[in-house]
Amino acid sequence: MRRSRLAAIAATVAVLAPVAWFWQHSLLPDSYSATEMGYPDWGGGHAGAHGAGIPLDRLTAPADRPADVSMTMVARRQSFDLAPGMRVDGYTFNGRSPGPEIRARQGQLVEVRLVNESVPEGVTLHWHGVDVPNAADGVAGVTQDAVPPGESFAYRFVATRAGTYWYHSHQLSHEQVRQGLFGALVISEAPDVVALVHVYNGHRTVNGLPGAVPVTATGTTRVRVINTDNGPMAVWTGAPYRLVAIDGGEVHGAAVVTGQAVTVTAGGRADLEVEVGAAPVRVELGGSAALVLTPSGDLGQPVPKPGRVLDPLHYGTPATLGFDPDTATRRFEYAIGRRPGLLDGMPGMWWTINGHQFPDVPMFMVSEGDVVRMRVSNGSGEVHPMHLHGHRAVVLSRNGEPASGSPWWVDSLNVEDGETYELAFVADNPGIWMDHCHNLPHAAEGLVTHLMYAGVTSPYRISAGNHPE
Repeated sequence: MRRSRLAAIAATVAVLAPVAWFWQHSLLPDSYSATEMGYPDWGGGHAGAHGAGIPLDRLTAPADRPADVSMTMVARRQSFDLAPGMRVDGYTFNGRSPGPEIRARQGQLVEVRLVNESVPEGVTLHWHGVDVPNAADGVAGVTQDAVPPGESFAYRFVATRAGTYWYHSHQLSHEQVRQGLFGALVISEAPDVVALVHVYNGHRTVNGLPGAVPVTATGTTRVRVINTDNGPMAVWTGAPYRLVAIDGGEVHGAAVVTGQAVTVTAGGRADLEVEVGAAPVRVELGGSAALVLTPSGDLGQPVPKPGRVLDPLHYGTPATLGFDPDTATRRFEYAIGRRPGLLDGMPGMWWTINGHQFPDVPMFMVSEGDVVRMRVSNGSGEVHPMHLHGHRAVVLSRNGEPASGSPWWVDSLNVEDGETYELAFVADNPGIWMDHCHNLPHAAEGLVTHLMYAGVTSPYRISAGNHPE
Protein backbone atom coordinates (compact mmCIF):
# COMPACT_ATOMS: atom_id res chain seq x y z
CA MET A 1 0.00 0.00 0.00
CA ARG A 2 2.77 2.43 0.95
CA ARG A 3 4.63 1.68 -2.27
CA SER A 4 1.43 2.38 -4.21
CA ARG A 5 1.02 5.75 -2.47
CA LEU A 6 4.63 6.66 -3.11
CA ALA A 7 4.25 5.66 -6.74
CA ALA A 8 1.09 7.78 -7.02
CA ILE A 9 2.83 10.77 -5.41
CA ALA A 10 5.82 10.35 -7.71
CA ALA A 11 3.54 10.17 -10.76
CA THR A 12 1.67 13.29 -9.63
CA VAL A 13 4.93 15.19 -9.13
CA ALA A 14 6.14 13.99 -12.52
CA VAL A 15 3.01 15.43 -14.14
CA LEU A 16 2.74 18.65 -12.15
CA ALA A 17 6.42 19.64 -12.07
CA PRO A 18 6.64 20.46 -15.81
CA VAL A 19 3.29 22.29 -15.62
CA ALA A 20 4.56 24.35 -12.69
CA TRP A 21 7.78 25.13 -14.58
CA PHE A 22 5.91 26.27 -17.69
CA TRP A 23 3.54 28.36 -15.55
CA GLN A 24 6.43 30.02 -13.72
CA HIS A 25 8.31 30.59 -16.98
CA SER A 26 5.23 32.29 -18.54
CA LEU A 27 4.90 34.96 -15.84
CA LEU A 28 5.77 38.44 -17.04
CA PRO A 29 8.11 40.49 -14.85
CA ASP A 30 6.65 43.33 -12.83
CA SER A 31 8.67 45.76 -14.94
CA TYR A 32 10.57 45.38 -18.22
CA SER A 33 11.90 47.47 -21.10
CA ALA A 34 10.89 46.99 -24.72
CA THR A 35 14.62 46.83 -25.49
CA GLU A 36 14.93 43.74 -23.27
CA MET A 37 12.19 41.74 -24.95
CA GLY A 38 12.81 38.62 -27.00
CA TYR A 39 15.86 38.36 -29.21
CA PRO A 40 17.44 40.69 -31.79
CA ASP A 41 16.82 39.89 -35.47
CA TRP A 42 19.23 41.84 -37.69
CA GLY A 43 17.61 40.70 -40.93
CA GLY A 44 20.83 39.41 -42.42
CA GLY A 45 22.53 42.81 -42.20
CA HIS A 46 25.33 44.22 -40.07
CA ALA A 47 24.77 43.79 -36.32
CA GLY A 48 25.56 47.22 -34.92
CA ALA A 49 26.15 48.18 -31.31
CA HIS A 50 23.03 48.53 -29.20
CA GLY A 51 22.95 49.87 -25.68
CA ALA A 52 24.53 53.17 -24.77
CA GLY A 53 23.47 55.60 -27.48
CA ILE A 54 20.74 58.13 -28.22
CA PRO A 55 17.97 58.36 -25.61
CA LEU A 56 14.70 58.54 -27.52
CA ASP A 57 13.71 61.58 -25.40
CA ARG A 58 16.07 63.56 -27.64
CA LEU A 59 14.26 62.50 -30.83
CA THR A 60 11.90 65.48 -30.91
CA ALA A 61 10.63 68.28 -33.13
CA PRO A 62 12.68 71.51 -33.13
CA ALA A 63 12.35 72.93 -29.62
CA ASP A 64 12.83 76.54 -30.70
CA ARG A 65 10.17 76.52 -33.41
CA PRO A 66 6.81 77.99 -32.36
CA ALA A 67 3.66 75.95 -32.95
CA ASP A 68 1.42 76.75 -35.91
CA VAL A 69 -1.47 74.66 -34.57
CA SER A 70 -1.86 74.50 -30.80
CA MET A 71 -4.53 72.98 -28.61
CA THR A 72 -5.16 71.39 -25.22
CA MET A 73 -6.74 67.95 -24.96
CA VAL A 74 -8.37 67.12 -21.60
CA ALA A 75 -8.98 63.40 -20.93
CA ARG A 76 -11.82 62.48 -18.59
CA ARG A 77 -13.57 59.40 -17.25
CA GLN A 78 -17.07 60.38 -18.29
CA SER A 79 -20.42 59.05 -19.48
CA PHE A 80 -21.83 60.48 -22.71
CA ASP A 81 -24.88 60.06 -24.95
CA LEU A 82 -24.73 58.99 -28.61
CA ALA A 83 -28.46 59.62 -28.94
CA PRO A 84 -31.45 59.54 -26.57
CA GLY A 85 -31.36 56.18 -24.78
CA MET A 86 -27.84 55.33 -26.08
CA ARG A 87 -25.54 56.15 -23.18
CA VAL A 88 -21.88 55.09 -23.01
CA ASP A 89 -19.91 54.84 -19.77
CA GLY A 90 -16.43 55.58 -21.06
CA TYR A 91 -13.88 58.31 -21.63
CA THR A 92 -13.80 61.65 -23.46
CA PHE A 93 -11.37 64.17 -24.87
CA ASN A 94 -12.55 67.73 -24.15
CA GLY A 95 -15.91 66.41 -22.99
CA ARG A 96 -16.76 64.48 -26.16
CA SER A 97 -16.15 61.26 -28.07
CA PRO A 98 -14.88 61.18 -30.71
CA GLY A 99 -12.46 63.85 -29.51
CA PRO A 100 -12.07 67.16 -31.36
CA GLU A 101 -10.97 66.98 -34.97
CA ILE A 102 -7.43 68.31 -35.41
CA ARG A 103 -6.59 69.98 -38.71
CA ALA A 104 -3.24 71.22 -39.95
CA ARG A 105 -1.64 72.15 -43.25
CA GLN A 106 1.34 70.27 -44.57
CA GLY A 107 4.54 71.66 -43.04
CA GLN A 108 2.90 73.17 -39.96
CA LEU A 109 4.15 72.34 -36.47
CA VAL A 110 1.41 70.85 -34.30
CA GLU A 111 1.53 71.06 -30.51
CA VAL A 112 -1.06 69.27 -28.36
CA ARG A 113 -0.98 69.44 -24.58
CA LEU A 114 -2.62 66.38 -23.06
CA VAL A 115 -4.12 66.90 -19.59
CA ASN A 116 -5.38 63.89 -17.65
CA GLU A 117 -8.22 65.20 -15.55
CA SER A 118 -9.73 61.92 -14.35
CA VAL A 119 -8.62 58.79 -16.24
CA PRO A 120 -7.50 56.60 -13.33
CA GLU A 121 -5.17 54.26 -15.26
CA GLY A 122 -3.32 57.07 -17.04
CA VAL A 123 -3.53 58.10 -20.70
CA THR A 124 -1.36 58.95 -23.75
CA LEU A 125 -1.84 60.21 -27.32
CA HIS A 126 -0.60 58.18 -30.30
CA TRP A 127 -0.73 59.71 -33.80
CA HIS A 128 -1.83 56.77 -35.94
CA GLY A 129 -0.15 56.83 -39.35
CA VAL A 130 1.82 60.05 -38.78
CA ASP A 131 5.62 59.77 -38.92
CA VAL A 132 6.21 61.77 -35.75
CA PRO A 133 9.53 61.98 -33.87
CA ASN A 134 9.86 58.93 -31.62
CA ALA A 135 9.49 60.96 -28.40
CA ALA A 136 6.00 62.02 -29.56
CA ASP A 137 4.73 58.52 -30.47
CA GLY A 138 2.71 58.21 -27.27
CA VAL A 139 3.27 54.54 -26.37
CA ALA A 140 3.12 53.99 -22.60
CA GLY A 141 6.18 52.21 -21.29
CA VAL A 142 8.09 52.56 -24.57
CA THR A 143 8.28 56.26 -25.55
CA GLN A 144 6.86 57.83 -22.37
CA ASP A 145 5.18 57.10 -19.07
CA ALA A 146 1.40 57.16 -19.07
CA VAL A 147 0.13 60.57 -17.93
CA PRO A 148 -1.45 60.07 -14.48
CA PRO A 149 -4.46 62.03 -13.21
CA GLY A 150 -3.63 65.65 -12.49
CA GLU A 151 -0.60 65.78 -14.82
CA SER A 152 0.06 66.72 -18.46
CA PHE A 153 2.34 65.96 -21.41
CA ALA A 154 3.11 68.02 -24.55
CA TYR A 155 3.33 66.42 -28.01
CA ARG A 156 5.07 68.32 -30.82
CA PHE A 157 5.51 67.24 -34.43
CA VAL A 158 5.66 68.65 -37.94
CA ALA A 159 2.80 67.63 -40.23
CA THR A 160 5.12 66.46 -42.99
CA ARG A 161 2.73 64.47 -45.16
CA ALA A 162 -0.81 65.44 -46.15
CA GLY A 163 -3.42 62.76 -45.58
CA THR A 164 -6.08 61.22 -43.35
CA TYR A 165 -4.97 60.08 -39.90
CA TRP A 166 -6.33 59.63 -36.40
CA TYR A 167 -5.18 59.78 -32.80
CA HIS A 168 -5.90 57.53 -29.83
CA SER A 169 -4.64 56.58 -26.41
CA HIS A 170 -1.91 53.92 -26.35
CA GLN A 171 -2.32 53.15 -22.65
CA LEU A 172 -4.56 50.11 -22.19
CA SER A 173 -5.53 50.82 -25.79
CA HIS A 174 -7.77 47.77 -26.16
CA GLU A 175 -10.03 49.32 -23.50
CA GLN A 176 -9.53 53.08 -23.81
CA VAL A 177 -9.99 53.26 -27.59
CA ARG A 178 -13.11 51.10 -27.48
CA GLN A 179 -14.57 53.35 -24.78
CA GLY A 180 -13.97 56.66 -26.48
CA LEU A 181 -10.39 57.98 -26.41
CA PHE A 182 -9.81 58.70 -30.11
CA GLY A 183 -10.36 61.38 -32.74
CA ALA A 184 -9.60 62.47 -36.31
CA LEU A 185 -6.44 64.21 -37.56
CA VAL A 186 -6.42 65.67 -41.08
CA ILE A 187 -3.42 67.22 -42.79
CA SER A 188 -4.82 68.86 -45.90
CA GLU A 189 -5.87 72.05 -47.62
CA ALA A 190 -8.56 70.55 -49.86
CA PRO A 191 -12.32 70.78 -49.11
CA ASP A 192 -13.45 67.51 -47.57
CA VAL A 193 -15.63 65.79 -44.99
CA VAL A 194 -14.60 63.19 -42.40
CA ALA A 195 -16.37 59.89 -41.68
CA LEU A 196 -14.94 58.70 -38.35
CA VAL A 197 -16.45 55.23 -37.82
CA HIS A 198 -16.65 53.63 -34.36
CA VAL A 199 -18.79 51.04 -32.59
CA TYR A 200 -19.91 51.98 -29.06
CA ASN A 201 -21.58 49.14 -27.12
CA GLY A 202 -22.70 47.51 -30.38
CA HIS A 203 -23.89 50.79 -32.01
CA ARG A 204 -22.06 51.69 -35.23
CA THR A 205 -21.64 55.46 -35.45
CA VAL A 206 -20.32 58.10 -37.84
CA ASN A 207 -18.59 61.04 -36.16
CA GLY A 208 -20.22 59.96 -32.89
CA LEU A 209 -23.77 59.79 -34.31
CA PRO A 210 -25.81 56.64 -35.09
CA GLY A 211 -27.66 56.03 -38.35
CA ALA A 212 -27.41 58.10 -41.52
CA VAL A 213 -25.61 61.39 -40.88
CA PRO A 214 -26.24 64.23 -43.39
CA VAL A 215 -23.46 66.60 -44.44
CA THR A 216 -24.11 69.57 -46.73
CA ALA A 217 -21.96 69.18 -49.83
CA THR A 218 -21.96 69.94 -53.56
CA GLY A 219 -19.54 69.31 -56.40
CA THR A 220 -16.34 67.30 -56.04
CA THR A 221 -16.05 66.14 -52.41
CA ARG A 222 -13.45 63.99 -50.67
CA VAL A 223 -14.78 61.69 -47.95
CA ARG A 224 -12.10 60.64 -45.45
CA VAL A 225 -13.15 57.31 -43.92
CA ILE A 226 -11.35 56.32 -40.69
CA ASN A 227 -11.89 52.86 -39.21
CA THR A 228 -11.24 53.07 -35.46
CA ASP A 229 -12.54 49.57 -34.67
CA ASN A 230 -10.81 46.21 -34.27
CA GLY A 231 -11.93 44.57 -37.51
CA PRO A 232 -12.12 45.43 -41.23
CA MET A 233 -15.09 47.33 -42.63
CA ALA A 234 -16.57 47.77 -46.10
CA VAL A 235 -17.35 51.16 -47.64
CA TRP A 236 -19.46 51.65 -50.75
CA THR A 237 -21.66 54.15 -52.52
CA GLY A 238 -24.29 54.09 -55.24
CA ALA A 239 -22.49 56.82 -57.18
CA PRO A 240 -19.23 56.48 -59.12
CA TYR A 241 -16.18 57.31 -57.03
CA ARG A 242 -12.40 57.35 -57.11
CA LEU A 243 -10.25 55.89 -54.32
CA VAL A 244 -7.80 58.78 -54.10
CA ALA A 245 -5.81 57.85 -50.98
CA ILE A 246 -5.06 54.89 -48.69
CA ASP A 247 -3.64 55.46 -45.20
CA GLY A 248 -2.85 59.07 -46.10
CA GLY A 249 -0.91 58.12 -49.24
CA GLU A 250 -2.25 59.48 -52.54
CA VAL A 251 -3.18 56.90 -55.19
CA HIS A 252 -1.50 57.53 -58.56
CA GLY A 253 -3.87 57.42 -61.51
CA ALA A 254 -7.02 56.69 -59.50
CA ALA A 255 -9.71 55.57 -61.96
CA VAL A 256 -13.47 55.87 -61.57
CA VAL A 257 -15.00 52.89 -59.74
CA THR A 258 -18.57 51.57 -59.87
CA GLY A 259 -20.18 48.50 -58.33
CA GLN A 260 -17.30 47.73 -55.95
CA ALA A 261 -16.79 48.18 -52.21
CA VAL A 262 -13.56 49.28 -50.52
CA THR A 263 -12.17 47.34 -47.55
CA VAL A 264 -10.76 49.55 -44.80
CA THR A 265 -8.65 47.63 -42.30
CA ALA A 266 -8.81 48.25 -38.56
CA GLY A 267 -6.90 51.47 -37.94
CA GLY A 268 -6.78 52.20 -41.67
CA ARG A 269 -8.11 55.06 -43.75
CA ALA A 270 -9.55 55.39 -47.25
CA ASP A 271 -10.34 58.63 -49.07
CA LEU A 272 -13.16 58.45 -51.63
CA GLU A 273 -13.83 61.30 -54.07
CA VAL A 274 -17.39 61.67 -55.35
CA GLU A 275 -19.39 64.18 -57.38
CA VAL A 276 -22.42 65.57 -55.56
CA GLY A 277 -25.15 67.04 -57.79
CA ALA A 278 -28.81 67.67 -57.06
CA ALA A 279 -29.36 64.18 -55.62
CA PRO A 280 -27.80 63.00 -52.35
CA VAL A 281 -24.83 60.61 -52.41
CA ARG A 282 -24.81 58.01 -49.63
CA VAL A 283 -21.47 56.65 -48.46
CA GLU A 284 -22.47 53.39 -46.77
CA LEU A 285 -20.37 52.33 -43.79
CA GLY A 286 -22.01 49.06 -42.69
CA GLY A 287 -25.15 48.38 -40.69
CA SER A 288 -27.36 51.46 -40.63
CA ALA A 289 -24.37 53.83 -40.61
CA ALA A 290 -23.89 56.15 -43.58
CA LEU A 291 -22.54 59.58 -44.39
CA VAL A 292 -24.97 61.33 -46.72
CA LEU A 293 -23.57 64.09 -48.90
CA THR A 294 -26.60 66.21 -49.70
CA PRO A 295 -27.22 69.73 -50.98
CA SER A 296 -30.79 69.74 -49.65
CA GLY A 297 -30.91 67.61 -46.50
CA ASP A 298 -32.51 64.65 -48.32
CA LEU A 299 -31.08 61.36 -46.94
CA GLY A 300 -31.90 59.31 -50.04
CA GLN A 301 -32.31 55.52 -49.91
CA PRO A 302 -29.83 52.94 -48.53
CA VAL A 303 -27.58 51.42 -51.20
CA PRO A 304 -27.22 47.59 -51.25
CA LYS A 305 -23.68 46.35 -50.73
CA PRO A 306 -22.06 45.34 -54.03
CA GLY A 307 -20.76 41.81 -54.47
CA ARG A 308 -17.31 42.85 -55.65
CA VAL A 309 -14.41 44.41 -53.72
CA LEU A 310 -11.81 46.76 -55.16
CA ASP A 311 -8.27 45.32 -55.11
CA PRO A 312 -5.60 47.97 -54.35
CA LEU A 313 -2.90 45.59 -55.65
CA HIS A 314 -3.98 46.39 -59.22
CA TYR A 315 -5.72 49.78 -58.87
CA GLY A 316 -4.26 52.97 -60.31
CA THR A 317 -1.12 53.33 -62.38
CA PRO A 318 2.54 52.68 -61.48
CA ALA A 319 4.80 55.46 -60.16
CA THR A 320 8.31 55.69 -58.77
CA LEU A 321 8.86 54.74 -55.13
CA GLY A 322 11.85 56.92 -54.34
CA PHE A 323 13.96 53.89 -53.38
CA ASP A 324 14.81 50.46 -54.77
CA PRO A 325 13.42 47.51 -52.76
CA ASP A 326 15.87 45.19 -54.54
CA THR A 327 18.75 46.89 -52.68
CA ALA A 328 17.40 45.81 -49.28
CA THR A 329 20.01 45.66 -46.53
CA ARG A 330 17.62 43.97 -44.07
CA ARG A 331 15.13 41.17 -44.76
CA PHE A 332 12.70 40.10 -42.05
CA GLU A 333 10.07 37.42 -41.60
CA TYR A 334 6.93 38.23 -39.59
CA ALA A 335 5.09 34.90 -39.48
CA ILE A 336 1.91 35.01 -37.38
CA GLY A 337 0.72 31.77 -35.81
CA ARG A 338 -1.16 30.46 -32.79
CA ARG A 339 -0.58 27.67 -30.31
CA PRO A 340 -1.68 26.51 -26.86
CA GLY A 341 0.42 27.69 -23.95
CA LEU A 342 0.69 29.96 -20.94
CA LEU A 343 0.96 33.76 -20.98
CA ASP A 344 1.59 35.45 -17.66
CA GLY A 345 0.31 32.31 -15.95
CA MET A 346 -2.90 32.12 -18.00
CA PRO A 347 -3.56 29.05 -20.16
CA GLY A 348 -4.97 29.63 -23.63
CA MET A 349 -4.41 29.73 -27.38
CA TRP A 350 -1.83 32.49 -27.79
CA TRP A 351 -0.45 34.31 -30.84
CA THR A 352 3.10 33.62 -32.00
CA ILE A 353 5.60 35.53 -34.11
CA ASN A 354 8.06 33.33 -36.01
CA GLY A 355 7.03 30.48 -33.72
CA HIS A 356 7.78 32.43 -30.55
CA GLN A 357 5.26 33.56 -27.95
CA PHE A 358 5.34 37.00 -26.30
CA PRO A 359 7.58 38.30 -24.81
CA ASP A 360 10.18 35.99 -26.43
CA VAL A 361 9.54 37.45 -29.89
CA PRO A 362 12.00 38.81 -32.46
CA MET A 363 12.98 42.47 -32.21
CA PHE A 364 13.60 43.75 -35.75
CA MET A 365 16.89 45.66 -35.63
CA VAL A 366 17.77 48.34 -38.21
CA SER A 367 20.14 51.24 -38.74
CA GLU A 368 19.09 54.60 -40.13
CA GLY A 369 19.13 54.55 -43.92
CA ASP A 370 18.51 50.81 -44.27
CA VAL A 371 16.23 49.61 -47.04
CA VAL A 372 14.04 46.98 -45.38
CA ARG A 373 11.98 44.16 -46.84
CA MET A 374 9.54 42.32 -44.62
CA ARG A 375 7.42 39.28 -45.45
CA VAL A 376 4.25 39.13 -43.32
CA SER A 377 2.42 35.81 -43.35
CA ASN A 378 -0.64 34.70 -41.41
CA GLY A 379 -1.32 31.08 -40.50
CA SER A 380 -3.20 31.79 -37.27
CA GLY A 381 -6.76 31.12 -38.37
CA GLU A 382 -7.90 34.76 -37.96
CA VAL A 383 -7.45 38.04 -39.81
CA HIS A 384 -4.92 40.54 -38.42
CA PRO A 385 -4.68 44.29 -39.19
CA MET A 386 -0.93 44.87 -38.84
CA HIS A 387 0.29 48.37 -37.94
CA LEU A 388 3.88 49.66 -37.89
CA HIS A 389 4.43 52.90 -35.99
CA GLY A 390 6.52 55.75 -37.36
CA HIS A 391 6.83 54.47 -40.94
CA ARG A 392 4.84 53.60 -44.01
CA ALA A 393 5.57 50.61 -46.22
CA VAL A 394 4.79 49.81 -49.83
CA VAL A 395 3.13 46.52 -50.78
CA LEU A 396 5.27 44.61 -53.31
CA SER A 397 3.19 41.44 -53.61
CA ARG A 398 0.40 39.36 -52.11
CA ASN A 399 0.70 35.57 -52.15
CA GLY A 400 3.49 35.91 -54.71
CA GLU A 401 1.42 38.08 -57.08
CA PRO A 402 3.30 41.34 -57.81
CA ALA A 403 1.58 44.70 -57.37
CA SER A 404 0.82 46.26 -60.76
CA GLY A 405 -1.11 49.42 -59.94
CA SER A 406 -0.30 52.60 -58.04
CA PRO A 407 2.25 52.21 -55.24
CA TRP A 408 0.12 50.88 -52.37
CA TRP A 409 1.49 52.67 -49.31
CA VAL A 410 0.20 51.44 -45.95
CA ASP A 411 0.74 51.82 -42.24
CA SER A 412 -2.17 49.46 -41.47
CA LEU A 413 -2.55 46.28 -43.54
CA ASN A 414 -5.32 43.68 -43.44
CA VAL A 415 -3.66 40.24 -43.51
CA GLU A 416 -6.21 37.46 -43.93
CA ASP A 417 -5.59 33.91 -42.73
CA GLY A 418 -3.47 32.16 -45.35
CA GLU A 419 -2.17 35.38 -46.90
CA THR A 420 1.46 36.46 -47.32
CA TYR A 421 2.50 40.03 -48.11
CA GLU A 422 5.91 41.28 -49.18
CA LEU A 423 6.52 44.85 -47.97
CA ALA A 424 9.37 47.34 -48.26
CA PHE A 425 10.25 50.60 -46.52
CA VAL A 426 13.16 52.87 -45.71
CA ALA A 427 14.33 53.08 -42.09
CA ASP A 428 14.34 56.88 -41.94
CA ASN A 429 12.84 57.70 -38.54
CA PRO A 430 15.10 56.63 -35.64
CA GLY A 431 13.46 55.30 -32.52
CA ILE A 432 11.80 52.28 -30.94
CA TRP A 433 8.58 51.61 -32.83
CA MET A 434 5.74 49.19 -32.12
CA ASP A 435 4.81 46.73 -34.88
CA HIS A 436 1.58 45.10 -33.76
CA CYS A 437 -1.89 43.87 -34.59
CA HIS A 438 -4.42 46.71 -34.45
CA ASN A 439 -7.16 44.37 -33.39
CA LEU A 440 -6.23 45.72 -29.99
CA PRO A 441 -7.32 42.71 -27.93
CA HIS A 442 -4.96 40.62 -30.09
CA ALA A 443 -2.11 42.99 -29.25
CA ALA A 444 -3.01 42.73 -25.56
CA GLU A 445 -2.75 38.95 -26.01
CA GLY A 446 0.83 39.21 -27.25
CA LEU A 447 0.70 39.94 -31.00
CA VAL A 448 3.23 42.75 -30.73
CA THR A 449 6.92 43.34 -31.33
CA HIS A 450 9.12 46.34 -32.12
CA LEU A 451 11.26 47.84 -34.85
CA MET A 452 14.41 49.08 -33.09
CA TYR A 453 17.13 51.36 -34.39
CA ALA A 454 20.63 50.44 -33.26
CA GLY A 455 21.88 52.79 -30.57
CA VAL A 456 18.49 54.19 -29.52
CA THR A 457 17.59 53.61 -25.88
CA SER A 458 14.50 54.15 -23.74
CA PRO A 459 14.31 55.06 -20.04
CA TYR A 460 10.67 53.89 -19.89
CA ARG A 461 9.43 50.54 -18.72
CA ILE A 462 6.26 48.54 -19.21
CA SER A 463 5.00 48.12 -15.66
CA ALA A 464 2.02 48.50 -13.37
CA GLY A 465 1.47 52.08 -14.53
CA ASN A 466 2.35 51.57 -18.21
CA HIS A 467 0.22 49.16 -20.26
CA PRO A 468 0.51 50.15 -23.94
CA GLU A 469 -1.99 47.56 -25.14
